[in-house]
Formats: sequence, C-alpha cells, structure tokens
Amino acid sequence: MINCIIVDDEPLAASLLENHISKIDDLRLTGKAQNAIEAYKILQKQSVDLMFLDIQMPHLNGIDFLKSLPQKPKTIFTTAYRDFAVEGFELEAVDYLLKPITFERFFKAVERILRSTAGNTEDFIIIKTEGMQRKISLSEIVYFESQGNDIKVVLTYESFTAKSKITDLEIMLSDRGFIRIHRSFIINSSFVTAFNNNELVINKYQIPVGRSYKHEFDLFIAALSKNKLL
Repeated sequence: MINCIIVDDEPLAASLLENHISKIDDLRLTGKAQNAIEAYKILQKQSVDLMFLDIQMPHLNGIDFLKSLPQKPKTIFTTAYRDFAVEGFELEAVDYLLKPITFERFFKAVERILRSTAGNTEDFIIIKTEGMQRKISLSEIVYFESQGNDIKVVLTYESFTAKSKITDLEIMLSDRGFIRIHRSFIINSSFVTAFNNNELVINKYQIPVGRSYKHEFDLFIAALSKNKLL
C-alpha cells in the first residue's frame, strides 16, 4: 500500500485527484493540504510515500517547498503551468502533470511508482479493465492487439479486453522484451517460435508483420540470430 497526500489550494483540482486515487487499490490517501505549511505538518506526523504537489500556492510554491525538505517523498507535480517542468524534473520528480489531469495520464504516472515498489522480484504492468485495475506479470503476456479504442490482451492462460492505447503500451514496454511489429500488434519476444518476412508465430498464433515496422522487425530477428535464440 502506497500512502499518498494531495497538496493543492484548488478544491476542484484536489477533488479530482482524490477521485483518481480512489480508483487504484494500491494507493491510500492519508492527507490533504491547501498549502506548503499544512503539508509540512502532515509530513512531520506520518510516513508519506507519494506526494501530489501543486506548484502555484500561497505563501510558498511547490518547487521551493520540495527543495526545503531534507527527506523528500516521491513527488508528482500537478500544475496548470508548463514553465516549471525543467526545474521540477531537476528535483527528481516522478512526473509533471498538467491540469486538468485525466485519469489515463494520472494512471501512467502512478504506474511507474507501482512498478518501482515491486523491486526486481516481479516485472508487471497494471491494465485498466471494466470497473477495475488488473496487475499482470509481463512473463504471462503473449501479445497485445489494438481493437479500436480498446486493447485485446492475450495471456498464456486467458484473454481479455482492456482500456488502453497501443502507442502508450509501446512506450511503456519498449525496453522490456516487447516489440511492435504491426500498427495493431505488440508481441512478447520471448514467445516467438517461428517467422518469415511477412509474419511470425508466437505460441499458437500467427501475427502479421506490418510494412512500417519491417526495419524494427529485421533488427529484432538479427538480434535473435546473433544470440542463437532461434
């Protein structure tokens, strides 16, 4: 469980964040503050793993407040202004979210935290399905298939439909053993068993190779051949 607080002087923005947090089981909201002084008092009284921090606030802005903390919790800046992005990331912020914050963008930021808390013992992603979030081990994922505004997730033991975009998955999984070989398909390279110039076999499934992704596919095949994986 990740204990988090919201530091924001805008009631509507704070309420939206609170609603987003309530949708993720692994997040627990333990405090809300309207300014840096209130936030400091909370940090003195309890352990905080993650802070959603606004920048433009009365008395002391979020950037200066975070700089002043000797022990900094993981921080996601939430602001209506782009101007502070560079300075925010120099403070090693997890992410920098621009208001109004959609749940999809919020979830992408939080997913990084959830993965980091798992350490190296398990590599996973969290997928939004109808009415809930599902934690899926990468080793169980065979491939993803884009289906309009949804994604079909094919696991070794079942398949289901998720609320996600294939471009977001491509960015998230690009360095984790997955490769996009078609505008509609991302595959887990560890399951590839056969291939030719136009398609590959992954488990029992035949997946087409798109022309636009031929270069990436050729690099992938060259790496397999070099390492004698196939």
